[in-house]
Amino acid sequence: MTDDRVHGRSAPASVPAAPAGTTPAPGALAAPPAPGVPAPAGHAPAPAQAAHVPDDVFEAKVLRSFFRDGRLVSIPAQDRKKRVVLRHLRDLCFNEERAYPEREVNQRLALFHPDVAALRRYLVDFGLMTRASGEYRRA
Repeated sequence: MTDDRVHGRSAPASVPAAPAGTTPAPGALAAPPAPGVPAPAGHAPAPAQAAHVPDDVFEAKVLRSFFRDGRLVSIPAQDRKKRVVLRHLRDLCFNEERAYPEREVNQRLALFHPDVAALRRYLVDFGLMTRASGEYRRA
């Protein structure tokens, strides 16, 4: 059963709300503060109020999450995470400034993940590689 307050709906009439200005019982869920009202002391800030995570910390966390034993376990769905993974793959596989034939691109990417077609496409779509006449180059 989901808590309706989490989804922005009011609680059912049979559940009494805590009186204004009182603290809910331990373990009880409190309604989130109204927009523009700071969270009470000792409460974690809402995600929108959370501090920005530095890029290098975010990148390290993403790489730890998506690589196991040097292989890419899955391709991230979120673009920000996908860009981190693709940039890492590009730097590992294509560190020379030269043209790479498609066959070589496939062989290099296959060392990390079986879906080489998707990785090739994403590398180009995200502007990390260029493709012309069946050859790929670092962008």
